[in-house]
Amino acid sequence: MHKRARFSINVAILLSVLHLAAPLAAQGQTRIRVGTCARTLTAGVGSQFAVAAKMGWFAQEGLDVEVVPLTGSTDCVKFVATREFLMTLPSMEPLAIARQQGVKIKNFYTAYQTPGYAIAVPADSPIQRLTDLKGKTIGVTNMASAGVIIARALAAASGLNPDTDINLVVAGEGAQPAALLRSKQVDALSQFDTQYALIENAGVKLRILDKRPIERFPSNGFIALEETIQSRAKDLAGFGRAYAKGTIFTIANPEAAVRMLYEVYPFTRPTGKDEATAVREDVHVLRARIPQLKLEPAGVRRWGETNEANLREYMDFLLKWGVLKQRVDAAELMTNELIGEINRFDPEAVAKAARDYKSR
Repeated sequence: MHKRARFSINVAILLSVLHLAAPLAAQGQTRIRVGTCARTLTAGVGSQFAVAAKMGWFAQEGLDVEVVPLTGSTDCVKFVATREFLMTLPSMEPLAIARQQGVKIKNFYTAYQTPGYAIAVPADSPIQRLTDLKGKTIGVTNMASAGVIIARALAAASGLNPDTDINLVVAGEGAQPAALLRSKQVDALSQFDTQYALIENAGVKLRILDKRPIERFPSNGFIALEETIQSRAKDLAGFGRAYAKGTIFTIANPEAAVRMLYEVYPFTRPTGKDEATAVREDVHVLRARIPQLKLEPAGVRRWGETNEANLREYMDFLLKWGVLKQRVDAAELMTNELIGEINRFDPEAVAKAARDYKSR
């Protein structure tokens, strides 16, 4: 079967399920489908969307936003390239790889300013350094995840051969990798902040190995075809403005954001737990993501802005350690042309509204 046809079928299956929980767009609103890049919509990913929807910020921009979880960052890039989605939220690595293949896609809004990805081991593991991973099995959420790329790059940067010295296997998400760690079927994980919080919620305390080689580099952002950024600038800027407000609110009042998540996307509410436990655990997940949402560590001042110098360093890092086969110009991967319009609001007023908000 042709790849594009296969992509279309997979997306159709996903949408047939998610449309059941998604109301039709209100009259006069433009429906936008946004792909997130993990199989589940966790608090760390979904809260910003939920807040923007609940507070009416998407509607104020004339938008009805449908959020669809996809399998990983690699597939998120593919689905934009094949025009299945207007925009998705992948990490930078598969975007750079696609650019080498001639795909004209750019990041127009950096959502996670620093990387949530890292290699983690159980807190009591004898593995102390990246070099100790030689001969070890590392679990990723799936083989389309950027965790594969990160594991290979960090292994190479520590002097290991990523082709022969480490073994990458699919460990899944949440409770599944926790069980694999307990049974010692995997020695380490190459996943990301919110997944690690879910694993700790499942009872496995984790320890992050050295992530200094990548700690300044930009992570996930919203991408679109270059032609879309030009032809639908108003929609993309309006989306980015509402999402930025949702991010500020989420940082200021994570508990309210989690409760909004349950209200807007009921399928995210955990089953088999009382509400207090569910909220407490999902706030833990969300707090794991919040450091990546903040602007200061990346040296930027505007929501969604990409630090081009940091991205250039990251591309050099990926090239040096063999993830990229040729140099990619950072300017080809990102644009800040919509950032001024996106930031046309009062962030302190949003933060105050969050602090004053009382969940009902």
